[in-house]
Amino acid sequence: MSQLLILAAEETENPLLPPIPELVIGLLAFVIVFGFLAWKLLPNINKVLEQRREAIEGGIEKAEAAQTEAQSVLEQYKAQLAEARHEAARLRQEAQEQGATLIAEMRAEGQRQREEIVAAGHAQIDADRKTASAALRQDVGKLATELAGKLVGESLEDHARQSRVIDRFLDELEEKAEATR
Repeated sequence: MSQLLILAAEETENPLLPPIPELVIGLLAFVIVFGFLAWKLLPNINKVLEQRREAIEGGIEKAEAAQTEAQSVLEQYKAQLAEARHEAARLRQEAQEQGATLIAEMRAEGQRQREEIVAAGHAQIDADRKTASAALRQDVGKLATELAGKLVGESLEDHARQSRVIDRFLDELEEKAEATR
């Protein structure tokens, strides 16, 4: 029974509540440690947190500034690209117009040269025809004079008479040639 009494006496004390002297010593130790931490560590912790906050805010501001700058650079790039495309299109159009103009000029020059060559050919043909006609006239005249002299039995050496006979003979030949055409 005595053990029961001892157990009953021990049960009267609450096992969840520590004894008062331990509670006071623990509370005093807690206040000292907490006061020391608040006095020494809390300013350093606050300072580090403030630096981090400033760094984060500064980083955000820098990021926003960088983003704004990147956006403006992008807009400038797009504007320059659009301007370059416009300039390229303009240059392409000018080149096409110049090419068309050059082709037209070359065609006109070719046409002019062709006409000059044709005109020179006609002139050469006319000159050759006149030369051949004169040579032929002279040869035919000599032959006709000799033949007429043999037929008539007299010499047709007289130049004026010879020219009249030749001209009359050639005129007759030309009339016959025109009639057969």
